[in-house]
Amino acid sequence: MASPNPSKTLMTLIVLGTILVGALPKNYVMAQNCGCSSDQCCSKYGYCGTGDDYCGDGCQSGPCYATPTSSNNVGDIVTPEFFSGILNKATGDCPGKSFFTRDAFLNAADAYPQFGSGSADESKREIAAFFAHVSHETGFLCHIEETDGASQDYCDETRTDYPCNQNKKYYGRGPLQLTWNYNYGAAGNAIGFDGLNSPETVATDTTVSFKTAVWFWMENVHSVMSQGFGATTRKINGDVECDGKEPDKVQARANYYTDYCNQLGVDPGSNLTC
Repeated sequence: MASPNPSKTLMTLIVLGTILVGALPKNYVMAQNCGCSSDQCCSKYGYCGTGDDYCGDGCQSGPCYATPTSSNNVGDIVTPEFFSGILNKATGDCPGKSFFTRDAFLNAADAYPQFGSGSADESKREIAAFFAHVSHETGFLCHIEETDGASQDYCDETRTDYPCNQNKKYYGRGPLQLTWNYNYGAAGNAIGFDGLNSPETVATDTTVSFKTAVWFWMENVHSVMSQGFGATTRKINGDVECDGKEPDKVQARANYYTDYCNQLGVDPGSNLTC
């Protein structure tokens, strides 16, 4: 058999590459960990864009419009008993008890049809993971705002795309303690509130509050669920807690997750810590 001609082979590859690139949609943009802008979808292959190829079947985050593949309604999993069971674990002075509601959570989840999607077990694991982190961040939905958060500076002035309002504070608020100006700005754009100039809305409007949590989850965490619960902890607070930095907190999150999986009747899987 004759050996291929190297120059002809190279030319063929170049031509094929040009054809393939030219065939891509004009709004094709490569994603970095599905970190698409709020008006773009992250496709099942991990690219940002709009239209059927991105927002349709397999869409991972963003304004997806594909029909969820879950065989379960989120409300069937997050029953009134499950939700109140979390609230009832809170102790002491808990403003969240009269603020966070199951209805507000379900309204937020409805806005993101891919949340809790997948097989029956995948749906339950994702919901268990979400509420495990919520429980850890808020003390079982006790705290609406970060304790002593107003004393912290959460303005990243390098993010000129989301300029800080110097009269506002971007400390943790809501079920997943939304923090930093760029998260408030992006969440506001996606949900429909003025995150930069009115960040306190996350602590005064219960539906917006839950929507920021589900938005953050879908933008940053949903895509790593298949890697185990430990991967979700790394996404949420890995720089502070993972790799032996805060093992007690990492384990606490994992314990909540395991407990909720047991309540929902699903195996928690492996890779529970980071």
